[in-house]
Amino acid sequence: MQHVAFVKSVLVAVTLLGSASARAEIRIIQSPGGQVGPFLELFERVRESGERVVIDGPCLSACTLVLSLVPGERICVTKRAVLGFHAARSVDRRGRFYAEPEASEAVLAAYPAPVRDWIQSRGGLSSRLLLLKGRDLAAIYPRCR
Repeated sequence: MQHVAFVKSVLVAVTLLGSASARAEIRIIQSPGGQVGPFLELFERVRESGERVVIDGPCLSACTLVLSLVPGERICVTKRAVLGFHAARSVDRRGRFYAEPEASEAVLAAYPAPVRDWIQSRGGLSSRLLLLKGRDLAAIYPRCR
């Protein structure tokens, strides 16, 4: 049941395309991110399935792990696509956030080089949200047809 809630909160739509040989695609419409584990599981399954990923809205925080797990040639973006990056953080028992620098380094290293370069050219991962969109995003990932 928790997985169903996760998928609903991510707002990932699966669309069947084609006729005789129906090929599925994953469409990310809006995802604020969340805990890393469910995103890793979802995007590992997507990678193994061979499905294409269409980023068609905000894909923030943990959602951006799709870039690390799904081959770049299977990712495209629409004009509405926005990728949001920030440093890794955890929450303590009192609900306070604290930085996870080692996790931030690992996540940054896992992103494709053009994404990593874009992040580093803007000061690297920190508590502020870096938004990759528009021409900068289209220079890294192709527009969806």
